[in-house]
Amino acid sequence: MTAPDARSGTGRPAELFFEDLVPGLTVDLGVVTVDADEMVAFARRFDPQWYHVDPDLAAASRHGGLIASGFYTVSLFMRAYVDHLLSRAAADASPGLEELRWLAPVRAGDRLAVRVDVMGARPSTARPGLGTVSLTGTMLRLGPDERPEQEVLRTRFRGWFAVRPVEAEAAPTDGADGPDGADRPVGGPIAADPSTTESPDGEPTEISDSPEAHRND
Repeated sequence: MTAPDARSGTGRPAELFFEDLVPGLTVDLGVVTVDADEMVAFARRFDPQWYHVDPDLAAASRHGGLIASGFYTVSLFMRAYVDHLLSRAAADASPGLEELRWLAPVRAGDRLAVRVDVMGARPSTARPGLGTVSLTGTMLRLGPDERPEQEVLRTRFRGWFAVRPVEAEAAPTDGADGPDGADRPVGGPIAADPSTTESPDGEPTEISDSPEAHRND
């Protein structure tokens, strides 16, 4: 059976690990089309401001029509991130995000190209056996010619990803015992040494759901 830390974010066997997410890597997360009914339904449920849900008021305003809730837009980003990266990667939880910006209005029918760029990676100081990856996600509106026309969303965040498991060595058939008769240890995954991964801000404390915990890598 596949070990939990070797499963992807959707539970399938992982094929990408911390070591594969190197700085400079760009992952294409596909193109999403903004559905009018879904956009308004989301706003009615979670963000019922008039320019998201009232077409008459929105049309008479400087917006010129309904615009999507920014949280709907970032939810579209998250779905693309799960479908095209986390579904393949040995993803753990995220310690949080540093930036979330809505740079231009998003409207029904918009086609948004989504990508994520790896900005940095280092062994986690809070979670031995995991690595912390710093990522920038962007969404760009495509024009009629399918070329990027305008950036509508940018976010910077971090994710934890499992390091690649170390394959166990086969037990030797001859000379398994040393001169003193002690069994030789069989190789296996080795947890990161905290002394080699300590960040400049010191060793983290116990992980919890508190805001303080989210400042740990």
